[in-house]
Amino acid sequence: MFKLPKLVALTAVVAVSSFSYTAPVNAEDQLAVSICEYIAADDKNRLRSKLKSSRVKIRNIYDAVQCNGNNLLRHAVASNAVDTGEYIVKNLSKSALTDGADIAWAEGNFASSPLIAVIKERAGL
Repeated sequence: MFKLPKLVALTAVVAVSSFSYTAPVNAEDQLAVSICEYIAADDKNRLRSKLKSSRVKIRNIYDAVQCNGNNLLRHAVASNAVDTGEYIVKNLSKSALTDGADIAWAEGNFASSPLIAVIKERAGL
C-alpha cells in the first residue's frame, strides 16, 4: 500500500496544531486584570505603581472595574487584602461609601474583616 497521503495528512495536522491563536487583549482589560491581581495579592505598592503608570485614579474606575463579580473594595474584603483595601478606601470619596451597601455586604459575608472599621470611619458612620 502507498502511505504518502497519511504522511501528508499527519504533516498538515502537526503544522496546523503548532500555530495557536491568542485573542488580542486591549489595554483596559489588561489594566483591570492587573488591578484585580494586585488587590488579591494585597500588594499595595504594585497597585499604586500600576495606577500611576496608567494615569488612572481609583475613584474614576471604581464603578467600572469588577473582580470576580465584586467591586474593588469588596474584592479586597473577600481577599483579606487589608493594605490594598485601606488604600482603596482612602482614595474613594466619602459619598461612594455613605450608602452603606459595601459595609452591609462585608458585615454579612466577612464580619471579622478589619476593613469594615476602616470603611465605617471613612464614611463617617
